Amino acid sequence: MTDATDARLAAQYEAFPYPKRDPRDEAKRLIVGSPGHLYEIDHWVFGAKRPANRPLHALIAGGGTGDATMMLAQQMARAGRPGSVTWLDRSSASLKIAQARAGVRKLTDIVWEQRSLLDLPGSGLGPFDYVDCCGVLHHLPDPAAGLRALTSVLAPDGGIGLMVYAPHGRTGVYMIQDALRMLAPAEQPPAERLDVARRVMRHLPETAWLRLNNNVRDQSSGGDAGLYDLLLNPRDRAYTVPELTALLAEAGLRPACWVEPLRYDPAPLLPDPRLRDRLNTLDPTQRAALAEALAGNMSMHIVYCVRTDRPDDRADPFAADSVPILREVTGEALAKAIRPDGTVIVGLDGLQIPVPVPPLAAAILRQVDGRRSVGAIAAILATTGTAPDAFARAWKATYTALERVNRLLLAAPSGA
Repeated sequence: MTDATDARLAAQYEAFPYPKRDPRDEAKRLIVGSPGHLYEIDHWVFGAKRPANRPLHALIAGGGTGDATMMLAQQMARAGRPGSVTWLDRSSASLKIAQARAGVRKLTDIVWEQRSLLDLPGSGLGPFDYVDCCGVLHHLPDPAAGLRALTSVLAPDGGIGLMVYAPHGRTGVYMIQDALRMLAPAEQPPAERLDVARRVMRHLPETAWLRLNNNVRDQSSGGDAGLYDLLLNPRDRAYTVPELTALLAEAGLRPACWVEPLRYDPAPLLPDPRLRDRLNTLDPTQRAALAEALAGNMSMHIVYCVRTDRPDDRADPFAADSVPILREVTGEALAKAIRPDGTVIVGLDGLQIPVPVPPLAAAILRQVDGRRSVGAIAAILATTGTAPDAFARAWKATYTALERVNRLLLAAPSGA
């Protein structure tokens, strides 16, 4: 702990472990998301070039009650992937819940470290191929120091997955935080402050921006822990795209992917040709910042990043031996989602964007199972009359469209 605010933050997560989880629910479902999904790590961090039989050692920094740890450890276990997942957090209450969840799942390749991520330099831990830090940096007294601590244990060819808050999609949150600092001072006991927050939320005026904001409903509906974290957290800052990019650069990192890429592309939001022409004058960071400002619904940023000097070496998605894989959707379901006008509607926190795909997309997607290569899929479609050049054009258009929405990725090579 570095100051009084940090002490209050530690007390918060002991009183209200976050997010609220019941280990018994592990028998019913696996919570998945970004960052930290195994397919995303393979694709966005390692460019689908890191062999699946090479041990993957991951660190979940600020592991909380275990969502990211359970997801990645379970996905690795199901896929028979060698390696380990290290949970790191200073909350003893969170540790008990995370360990209980792992026990229900019978996950054994988890290392438990109860300490602060700021202690990583010189800790003897690592190096880690992948470091995950979701919802933590924006609560630290010095986020730049926190990011440098994470980078200190990152393998040279590894990558980091981050989630930090974004300002526009949290409109209203900071207004109510200001109000609660007056009604429920930070010096009061957490339970007393929570009671005040509940009472304020019950009587929140219709004009309050928080009432109109659907982008933080998951957090506000997350029980006592969710409400406390949203409105009573003693330290909470948000980052715009340029601010986060600058934070990464300071730590010697660069974005490998903003999730989802389409979300950070302003072109679908500006159909006017004259406005489109102006987009061509913007660099990638400016384009992403423009998308953030126009959409107004980003309450968080999820980004995979690598060292600035690491070569951008990615597998060729159009090579015959590349193996496509679908993230959390079946090819059949995605094929059925294609509308008569040849588009798939992608929902981005209330924003509906039609994504065009070619006529052959449905037939291609039905063959994507995470094992068949691009060449094998082409051969199957050839038996029904699809010429090689027609397949190549359709595959390029399908992959390009659906990679941008984080649905269609490339699997890690087997390494056999």
